Amino acid sequence: MATKLKKGDEVIVITGDDKGSKGKILQVLREKNRVLVESINMSKKHERKTQDNPQGAIVEREASIHYSNVKKV
Repeated sequence: MATKLKKGDEVIVITGDDKGSKGKILQVLREKNRVLVESINMSKKHERKTQDNPQGAIVEREASIHYSNVKKV
């Protein structure tokens, strides 16, 4: 990685649908050159019915974003 991004850094998205949004880095995926940013690039995940969750659910989670699309604030 060219930039030194780490967990907890405040970043701003510079390209894509969430352009201009700010958030904290939750996780850095160094092998894939991607980062997980708090409440950025949300995707819906369907969860299977279980005994704990008898109706199932659709959960929104953060998806990773390429590190070149974020800038440290």
